[in-house]
Amino acid sequence: MVDEKLKYLQGNARRNFLRWTTAMGAVLALDRAKVLDVIADSAGTAMADDACAATNRSVHLVAGDGGFAWFQLLWPHTQIAKANNDNFAFHAFGQTEDASDTDKPFVYAPESPWKKRDKRFRISAFMAGTNQTHTPTPGSAATLGNGVSMLATAAAIQRQTPSLLPVIAINPLNFGAAPGAPQVATVNNAGGMVDLFDSAASRVTLAVEEDAALFEAYYKAFVGLNAAAGRPTWSRQLRVGKTSANFLGKNLSAQLAPTADDLTRYNIGQGTPNRLAEIGRAFITTARAFKLGLTQSVMMPAMRDDPHGAFNDMNNLRNTVAQLGKMFDEFVNDLAAIPDPVCTSRTLADNIVMTVHGDTPKNPRDRGGWPDGTPNNSNWLYVMGNGFTKTGWFGGVRADGSTDGFDPTTGENVPGQQSNATSAAAGAAVAFAVAKGDMRRVQDFYTGPSIKGIVNENPV
Repeated sequence: MVDEKLKYLQGNARRNFLRWTTAMGAVLALDRAKVLDVIADSAGTAMADDACAATNRSVHLVAGDGGFAWFQLLWPHTQIAKANNDNFAFHAFGQTEDASDTDKPFVYAPESPWKKRDKRFRISAFMAGTNQTHTPTPGSAATLGNGVSMLATAAAIQRQTPSLLPVIAINPLNFGAAPGAPQVATVNNAGGMVDLFDSAASRVTLAVEEDAALFEAYYKAFVGLNAAAGRPTWSRQLRVGKTSANFLGKNLSAQLAPTADDLTRYNIGQGTPNRLAEIGRAFITTARAFKLGLTQSVMMPAMRDDPHGAFNDMNNLRNTVAQLGKMFDEFVNDLAAIPDPVCTSRTLADNIVMTVHGDTPKNPRDRGGWPDGTPNNSNWLYVMGNGFTKTGWFGGVRADGSTDGFDPTTGENVPGQQSNATSAAAGAAVAFAVAKGDMRRVQDFYTGPSIKGIVNENPV
C-alpha cells in the first residue's frame, strides 16, 4: 500500500529516500527490478520512476569559428526579435511567437524547435562568458568557475550511471577539467562515432580496472544479472564484462549508423551542407548509442563556419535555420520513441539535457557583415534542462545595445552586468539538471552564490 507521506516527498528528502532504498537493496542482494517494485508499492510509481536513473544524459553542441551566431536565429533575444528593425540580425520580423509557459520572457522564431512539446523542453538562455571570436574550442560560457569545466562536470556527475564509454566527443573539443571526470573517447566526425564501436577502442576502455568495474555493473543491470550481486564472483563477472564489450565492438556498428530513412526524416541529402549534415548524423547515432546504453554524454562541434555575409542571401539563411530546427525536432522525436534502457517506464527524451555554447554569437543589432563583436563583449549559453532549469531569457541584449545580466539567487535581471559575472552560475544550473536536482552533488564542483533563482528544486 502506498504511504502518502512517502509519495509526496520532495527535494532532498525524496533523494535521500531513494538512496536509502537503493542501498538497502544492495545489502539484501535484491535485484534492481525488485527494488523498484518495493519503491512503487510503498511510495508510488512516480517515485519508482525517479529511482531508475540517478542522472540525466546530455548532448552538448560547441559552435566555434563564428558558427554560434546561427543559433540566435533559432532562439533570439526578445527585444531584438520584436524590434522590426531591418538593420538587426534577425530574419523573421512579424513572424515571431511569444512563449506562453516560460518563467522569463522568450520569443520563438518560426523555426524554433520543440514548440509543441511540454514545458520541460523550453530553452533557458543565460548570459554567460565573454566573446571569444574565432576560436574552435570556446569555453568561457561553459564553466562552473575556479577552473572547473561545465562539460567535464556533467561527465563526472554522470559516472554514477555507468556505460561503456562515458563520454564520446567529436573533435575539436575543449573538455576541460573537473574532479572525477572520466576520459573522453574522441573521434573526428559523426561517422567516427559508428567506427568507434567497430574497432578495438571500445574494448581497450575496459583495460582500466575502475572503468571495467563500472561497465560490469552496468552490464549486469542491463541484461538482468543482478541476482548474482554480492557473491564472491568478481573474476567471473569481470570476464563477463570484457566478453560483452568484445561482442559490442564486433556487432554494434551496424546498429549505430544512420539509415536512408533516418536521413530522409532529418532532411539530409546529397545537397545538404556538411556543417549541417554532420549535426544530423551525430544526432541519429547519439540516439542509437543512448538506446544501447553505450554512453551518457555526446559532445560535438556545430556550424563551424563564419557567416558574416549570411544576410546577403536570405533564401540560404532561412533554409539553414529551418534545417537546424528540423534536426533538433527530429532528435527529440527519436528519443521520445525509445524506452530508456535503465527505466523502461520512461523514454530517453524524459532523461536528456542539451546545451549550446560558442565563441561569438555576433552582433544581433547589425546584419551588415554580421560583425563578430557583441554588445558589452557579451556571450550566452542555451540550455534545455528538461524541467530542472527555469526557462526564458536571464539577462539579454536590448534593442538599444545595452545588456542585462541576472542575479542567480533571484533570477531577476541586472542592468549593465557583464555576462562573465554569471558564467559559473549558468554552468552550475546545467550541472543541477544533469544531476537531476541534486544540489549537494553540484556543490562538489561549484562554490558560487545560490542558484535558486534559475533552477527548479521541485522540477516540472
